[in-house]
Amino acid sequence: MDSGDENLSNLLNNLQPNLLNEDYVFITLEDYSFDFFNLLHPIATFKEEEGLTLVISEERAKRENFKYNSLFKCISLGAHSSLNSVGLIATISTLLSEKGISCNVFSGYFHDHLFVQKSLSKEALELLQSIKPK
Repeated sequence: MDSGDENLSNLLNNLQPNLLNEDYVFITLEDYSFDFFNLLHPIATFKEEEGLTLVISEERAKRENFKYNSLFKCISLGAHSSLNSVGLIATISTLLSEKGISCNVFSGYFHDHLFVQKSLSKEALELLQSIKPK
């Protein structure tokens, strides 16, 4: 299986940022059953010492009466980056931070995904689309 590109210039040239349609929230569960976990259909998870973090749709969070602090949109970067690539996330997070946009990064095997504040998601997408490699 192709492990992805490690060359920063190639990755920046091949960025195809895509804003996903759903609104997402971050929640945490201390205790959970596998059936309940599956009911939530998380787009991302991370197990921490304090509990399991899940990123789920706002719709599911409301349906299951979860409290959450912020709404996020997901931007998938499109380029098939290697998990060993260096500089892609640093380049992107620097660009976004200069405009006051936070990003929460989840890296999958094939692509990197950014969760940005919903209210700033269109601006974030435009910034990512404007990236030109040096």
